[in-house]
Parts: sequence; structure tokens; C-alpha cells
Amino acid sequence: MLKGKCVLVGITGGIAAYKICELIRMYKKNGANVKVVCTPNAMNFVTKLTLQNLSQNEVYVQEFDVKDWKPEHISLADEADIMVIAPATANTISKIAQGIADNLLTSIACAFSKKMIIAPAMNCNMWNNPTIQENLRILESRGIECLPPDSGFLACGYLGKGRLCSIEKIYNETVEALRYSQKLAGKKVVITSGGTIEDIDPVRYISNYSSGKMGFALANVAKDMGAEVVLITTKPFEAPYKIVKVKSALDMQNAVEDEFETSDLVIMAAAVADYRVKNQSEQKMKKGVNDILTLELVQNPDILKGLCEKKTHQLVVGFCAESENLLENAKEKIAKKGCDYLIANDISRNDIGFSSDDNEVTILEKSGKIEKLEKASKKVIARKILEYIYE
Repeated sequence: MLKGKCVLVGITGGIAAYKICELIRMYKKNGANVKVVCTPNAMNFVTKLTLQNLSQNEVYVQEFDVKDWKPEHISLADEADIMVIAPATANTISKIAQGIADNLLTSIACAFSKKMIIAPAMNCNMWNNPTIQENLRILESRGIECLPPDSGFLACGYLGKGRLCSIEKIYNETVEALRYSQKLAGKKVVITSGGTIEDIDPVRYISNYSSGKMGFALANVAKDMGAEVVLITTKPFEAPYKIVKVKSALDMQNAVEDEFETSDLVIMAAAVADYRVKNQSEQKMKKGVNDILTLELVQNPDILKGLCEKKTHQLVVGFCAESENLLENAKEKIAKKGCDYLIANDISRNDIGFSSDDNEVTILEKSGKIEKLEKASKKVIARKILEYIYE
């Protein structure tokens, strides 16, 4: 299953380091070329000779132990198809999150632009530390996959969450990630996210409750599947692909049109304001003597419909957020817009949709076919959407 793939295994200084010997054996048994890089502290828990015999390759530890002209942290990053750091200590997780590259492993992680999986293992109190959790969120926002530790009796004597997850889980996630990394290879995917902002004056604006989370999930999954991703968003976001920050509906329209001709798939997940203020004030508007302020609004361009009218080879996917009559409104919208697929969201529920980490959607095809995706995390929903479109 891994024939022809190069797996770069990073081992840090935790007691669970000895378990990675079995992981390396599994990778090798299934055809992978395994390269191992260790932090100096990892050598306190597992020997270099053992890792060399299992991987049948040199084991890398020291950052400046360069045997040819190639800097190791760059050449190893370039050679590998995937990087797996297990066990990942709190120290290494925090360094990677903050861009600290003070040893060979963290330098490689800083230079690595492909799929990365980390499997943390540490004391339960360290795992629950707010700083560690924040650093994990930073890594996940950049597309790095975290396999949470298991609960149980820890080597330090505590009982709690912090044990390295099973070796089988790490192996299976590696295989799945490599399989995914080919599904959209050669495709350019453009995704919009967040709610647009329409200024009233320099202080006030009209917007909506969209958090951008669904668009972020779609972009990260598309990247994992090997696509060239362009995310056009109104929300701040960090990721290892092209991000275009926009504000208003007109900004978003211009950005999408700039990328449209060379795209293969466009997913309009953003909540674009239907109207903008006709005469935006250049100065802050002062409170008047009347209790009522009247704003004159003009309709924004229909970006989705405009794309559908001029598409050639592209697949165009729209989103609709409905508070009632979900299917009826969605059917009307896909017919009106002319998109290939429409993803319908029910925003009347508090447990899904805007700002939630979960979602439940219905996919409509222009052929009339309908597929419901039951409630799951937005990452899972994103994966199922992209699988549905391309499988």
C-alpha cells in the first residue's frame, strides 16, 4: 500500500519513543522508504542502531551533520511524501507552532510543505495546559493533522489523557493521508469563505454571522487531497496555500474572477451580502435629531450566477443557508443559479451551521439527485462533499 512512498518519521524525547519501532516496521513491511529523524533527547529512549536496522536507512539527529552539499533539513523535507511526528512532546509541538527551528526535526517541520501528522504523548496535565491546546489549534489551522492521545495509566504514574494513540491508528491515518493526497492532484480548487462586510461609514458596517469555518475545512481537505488551493476569505486564516483576503462582495467578486479561468472547481461557501449601502459615508455618521436613520441599499452582483453563466470546463458549487423550507428553497436556487451542485444548510438549528464546529448538509445536483450528509464535524462534511463531487 505504501510502495514508492517516502515516509519521514520524526521521534521526540518521550517515553513512548520505543513504540515507534513497531510503526517503522509496519511502514517497511508495506513498501515504504522510511527516513527517521530524531531530536537529541529521543536518543535517551531508543537507540540509533535499532532505528537504522529497522528503517534500513541512516538515522538523522544532528542539524549540521551534513555529508554532502545538501542541507539535511531541506533535502529530507523535499524527499518525503509525508511527515509523521510520533511521539510529539509538548516541547516540540510548541516549537513547531511558533516557528522555532532549533534542532534538525523542528527545522524540517518548518520547511515541510506536504502532509504532516503529529501524534502527541505527554502527562495529562501538560496535555490539558491551555498553551499546549492553543498551539495544537494553531497547527491544525495550518492543515497539520493531530491524532489525540488515549486515556489510561501514564508512565509518570498519573491516570488521564496523554498516552500515545495506537500504532495501528497512526499507520492507518498515514495510508489514508497518502491515498487522499492523490485524489485531486493536478486540480485547482478555488474556495470562498466568511461573511462579506459592506461599510456604512468608517465605523459601522452590514454583515452576517458566517464564521468561515466550513470554507476553511473545505480548503484544508482539498489541500490534503492534492489540489492547488486558493482560499478567498473575509476572515484571518493561516494555511500552506494561497490565501486572498477580501472584505466586501465586490472585492470577493474581483478575486474570484481573477482565479476562475484557470480553476477546475469553485466552491462558493462564503455568505455574500445581497445588498450594500448606495452612498457610503467617508466620515463617521453623527446621530441626528430623528429616531430613525434610513439607509439606501443597492443589490450586490450575484457572483455565483455570474460564474455559472460563463463557466467552460469548471465545476461550480454553491452554498445556501436557509432558516425554513430547506429543500424547496434549495431546489429553487440551484435552478436559478445554474450551478453543478448546491450545498444546503439549515441555519435554524444551534448545533450546526454558523460558528459551529459541526454541520449537516444536503447536496443537490443539477440533475435532480439529492444526497443528505448527517451531522458530523465540518472537516468530515468537507471530505464527504469533495468525495461526492469527484467519486
